Amino acid sequence: MQIVPLPVFEEDADPSRRDALTLEEQLDKLEAPETIVVKFGALKLIGEYKQAGGIKAGCGSKLVARTHRGTELVEMLTTTCSNSGCGKSISRKEMLEYIENSGGKNFPFHTNGRVLRIATADDLSRMAMLRSTIDEQTRSARLLVEEHRLSMKIVDVEPILGEELLTFYYLSEDRVDFRKIVSDLASKYSTRIEMRQVGARDESRLVADYEKCGQHCCCKGFLKVLSPVSMRTAKQQKQTLDPKKISGRCGRLMCCLRYEDQTYRELKKNLPHKKTRVGTAEGPGIVIDGKILTQLVMVELEHDKRRIAVPIEELLDPETCPRPWEEVVVHKEAKPKNNRRKNSSKNTNKDEPKGQKQDENVEGDAAPSGTKKKRRRRRRSRKRNNSENPDKT
Repeated sequence: MQIVPLPVFEEDADPSRRDALTLEEQLDKLEAPETIVVKFGALKLIGEYKQAGGIKAGCGSKLVARTHRGTELVEMLTTTCSNSGCGKSISRKEMLEYIENSGGKNFPFHTNGRVLRIATADDLSRMAMLRSTIDEQTRSARLLVEEHRLSMKIVDVEPILGEELLTFYYLSEDRVDFRKIVSDLASKYSTRIEMRQVGARDESRLVADYEKCGQHCCCKGFLKVLSPVSMRTAKQQKQTLDPKKISGRCGRLMCCLRYEDQTYRELKKNLPHKKTRVGTAEGPGIVIDGKILTQLVMVELEHDKRRIAVPIEELLDPETCPRPWEEVVVHKEAKPKNNRRKNSSKNTNKDEPKGQKQDENVEGDAAPSGTKKKRRRRRRSRKRNNSENPDKT
C-alpha cells in the first residue's frame, strides 16, 4: 500500500503557514545561559557552574558536570539567565538573597566546577549500575569495622559517575582512627576513599524517606542547613512536651518547629507579661495568660474574679478604665409633705362623688379621728345638761 502525505500535515511543516512554533523551533531561538544552577550528591549540594557551551536544557534535566569531587551526574534546578525562556529562571541577585536567608556561609554552595554536557542514556545506565553496588559496599565496610573493632556505624556509601571517589558516611559519638579501614577499602575498590562523619540529622537526611506528616523528610527534600531546635521553641508554640510526638526520624526535635519560631517571637512581644495589671471595658484586672496567634489576653477581674478574654487592641489603662460595679446615685429634690398628702387624697378621691365621701365619713369605722372626738363631746354635753335640768326631761 502506497503512503501518500496528506496536505494538512504538509502545511503544518511549513512555519509560514502555522500560528505557533514547535518546541524544537522555540528551543533553537533561545540563547544558552552563561551559568547553570544544579544539585548533586547524596546530601543535595548546590552549585552554580559555567557551561562548556551551547547547552540548552530545561529545569530537571540530567547533566554531567565536573565538580570539586570529580565527574558527577547532576540535576539542573534553574537558570540564572533572563533569556532562558523558563518561567522558573531567577536572577543572580535573587539567588544570592535566597542563599543568605537560608544559612549564609553555612549553605552548601559551590562555584568551582563546570557543566560538560547533557547526560546520555549511557550515563544514566552507568550511574544506575554504580548505585546498585551500594548495598554490597555497605556490608563489606561494616565487616571491616567489626574486624578492626571501631566504635562507628556505616550509614551510607556514595559513588560518583567518574569513579574517582567513593565516600563512606559513618555515625560516631567520638573521634575514630580509621586509617586501617581506609587502606583496606582503597586496596579493594582501587579508588580514592573518603570517610565523612555525620550526625543524627544527617543520617536521617541520607536514609530516611517519609515523616509522620506523610511528606518527604524536610532534611532530605529541601533543608540544606540543619539548625538546632530547642525545647523552648516547643513550649512557646504550646506544643505537647511528649518527646515521641515532637521528635522526627532522627530522634531529635522536628525541624518544622523552627519554621514559625520567628513569627511567634514577634507576636509575643505585643502581649503584656503575666501578673500585669490592665484595664478592660468591665473593669481592671490581672493578666493570667495570653494567646500568641490570636493575640488574646486572659484577664481575671478584680471585683468579681471572673476571667475574660480580651483582644490586645481593647486593653485600657487600669486607672481610667470604666468601673461598672459602681452605681451612679441621682439626688432628687424633696417635695413638701402637705402637698404629697393633698395629692394623694386628690388621687384617691378624684373619681368618687361628694355624697359618697360624706357617707364614708359618717360611718364609724371609716370616719376620721376628729369626727369621733366631736361626737363624744356632744354626748358628754347632753348628759351634763340632762343631769342639771331634770324637769325638762
